[in-house]
Amino acid sequence: MLVNKILLAAGLLCSAATFAAERPTLKIGALASGTLDWEMAVLTDTPNPGFTLEIQRLANPEAGKIALQSGAVDMIVADWIWVSRQRNSGIKLTFYPYSSAAGALLVGANSGIETLADLTGKRLGIAGGELDKNWLLLQALGQKQGLDLNANVEKVFGAPPLLSQQLKQQRLDAILTYWNFAARLEAEGFKKIIDANAVEQGLGLTAHVPPLGYVFREEWAQAHKSALKDFFQAAQQAKQRLCSDDNVWRKALPETHEDDPQIQAALRQGYCQGRVTEWNAAVQTAAGQLYYLLYQFSRHQLTGDAPEIAEGTFWPVD
Repeated sequence: MLVNKILLAAGLLCSAATFAAERPTLKIGALASGTLDWEMAVLTDTPNPGFTLEIQRLANPEAGKIALQSGAVDMIVADWIWVSRQRNSGIKLTFYPYSSAAGALLVGANSGIETLADLTGKRLGIAGGELDKNWLLLQALGQKQGLDLNANVEKVFGAPPLLSQQLKQQRLDAILTYWNFAARLEAEGFKKIIDANAVEQGLGLTAHVPPLGYVFREEWAQAHKSALKDFFQAAQQAKQRLCSDDNVWRKALPETHEDDPQIQAALRQGYCQGRVTEWNAAVQTAAGQLYYLLYQFSRHQLTGDAPEIAEGTFWPVD
């Protein structure tokens, strides 16, 4: 009897060790203070039988791209334009949507700016640089309205926190910034003129295209299909819990680095509105339309010389 118990215990230990060995580790690169941390706070608190998470902190987006390409991490959050360009250069990355949250154009509460035409002669802060996608698409919409925004506004490029500060100090008349910075400003009383979703609609796109996604190496994904599918399902559930359960949201609050309840609420609302609800052929067709606009307005500098999205850019949905 004692021998049987020992053998049973040994068998259970062996099974547990085998299970642990078979459960792959997903190494995810996450920006310090990025919104991915909100999701990770929930995922790490709810262990999944299909995978183990290992989170590596990134100093900036470029560091993430280097870490992914070197194999230091398995996955980062990045945009599909970059993925397409990498594939065209022989680096087989692929993309699965993470967020539909979009940037916006904001002005002061008492500003007289109401339309794109009102930007003429004004100081416009632009998050990123000349090749920022929001800026390129805003120019495309301006052109459709008979405006040359590139020639007729005084452009100030900079980091989002700095631009927000300059808008508050009235050193800028308007800023085009990322969604989480826009949400903070709206909560403080600043006025949104237009967001990226409305810009895309104005350009005639057939659907809104999620700008950011989980990006990973295709070869790695093929070898870890089951774990990857489990991760996507768990991530979707984490987003749902953040948006529907106040107790879960409170666990993620420290990752927002905000103490103001109004700003916290605005960030949660923006995050939840950015959940991806559609990822199908229609959205990917719209991505093709969007890509060609960016190809034209960046004069190939953003996309590279290929006029179409590289085949395999989007990871297939089972």
